[in-house]
Amino acid sequence: MKKKINKTFLMNTFTYLLVIVAFLVLNSLLEGGKLGYRMRGQLVPACVFIVMAVSLNLVVGISGELSLGHAGFMCVGAFSSSITIALLNAAVPNDILRLVIGMVVGAAFAALTGVLVGIPVLRLRGDYLAIVTLAFGEIICDIISCLYVSLDDKGLHFSFIDPALPGKMIVNGPMGVMTGGRIATFAIGFALVLFTLIVVLNLINSRSGRAMMALRDNRIAAESVGISATKYKMMAFVISAALAGMAGALYGANIGTVTYKEFTFDKSILVLVYVVFGGIGNILGSVISAAALTVLPEILRSFPEFKENRMLVFAIVLIIVMLITNSTAVKGWIERIKGLFRKKEEADLPETTETENVQTEEGGAEE
Repeated sequence: MKKKINKTFLMNTFTYLLVIVAFLVLNSLLEGGKLGYRMRGQLVPACVFIVMAVSLNLVVGISGELSLGHAGFMCVGAFSSSITIALLNAAVPNDILRLVIGMVVGAAFAALTGVLVGIPVLRLRGDYLAIVTLAFGEIICDIISCLYVSLDDKGLHFSFIDPALPGKMIVNGPMGVMTGGRIATFAIGFALVLFTLIVVLNLINSRSGRAMMALRDNRIAAESVGISATKYKMMAFVISAALAGMAGALYGANIGTVTYKEFTFDKSILVLVYVVFGGIGNILGSVISAAALTVLPEILRSFPEFKENRMLVFAIVLIIVMLITNSTAVKGWIERIKGLFRKKEEADLPETTETENVQTEEGGAEE
């Protein structure tokens, strides 16, 4: 009897292989000097937005809740990690180790913020939840825009009112925080993408992930068999926030100065566009869409005829792709292709079934 290969296992393996092959190809081009300046500058941001899209898809696609404040968690991770990196400049001379510590700290603070936000927010559903998460994202940015942090011999000093703090200023309110140089690398970005995929894909295929999808599909039926909606929705929300915090840490380490203006409502909507463009609940689609849409504006900048109107072309491409992917004709064409593969798989099934029936009849006759 043939053992049927698990389609989920094949899809997950294909996702990992695609990411690894893409990294090897891009890294070889990078080391060979065959990538242009603009494309080199987009490698780390592409990794950041892949992590953001995959983590948001965990909430939107797997848990079934619409969140519009995802950039707020990215903001918390960026600022907390940037402060940590600045404080460790003298104690930890290794840039990679300092960045890893900053990412862990960013994930911890973002997860804590996710818990604090999730306790009141996850009582709501649908549009109400989306509006409240949007508001919380803006509140987080506004709070950080008023934050002043300095360091002297007596330790850290914090204030939300007085910018005249003693010692060296680390966070200077609306002016943000100086990261102390760009220490993010494409290799670290790839490692974060791979870590995110491992966490999210394993969670989806676990008992907790199936509980989340059951709540998404039919909350009443899921709760009737003992699945706690609060527990699993909070789990998805906090894990998503922690991964967004790590993405924010990588983003902050890739720019010279981190300010709250980098993490406004527009950023949350942009990440949501990546999720919808790649397919809600489709993790591989989020990886491809985030990478493609991050690089596309820079590719259009290279063409003189599109340089001034590149964002208009970007919007038109989005509209065309969404219309095509939601077309009945295209869906029918995809189903026909899938049907060809199903027929090929089922070709061996009657022979196997017939052999099993004969063996069963012989066993019954012997008895």
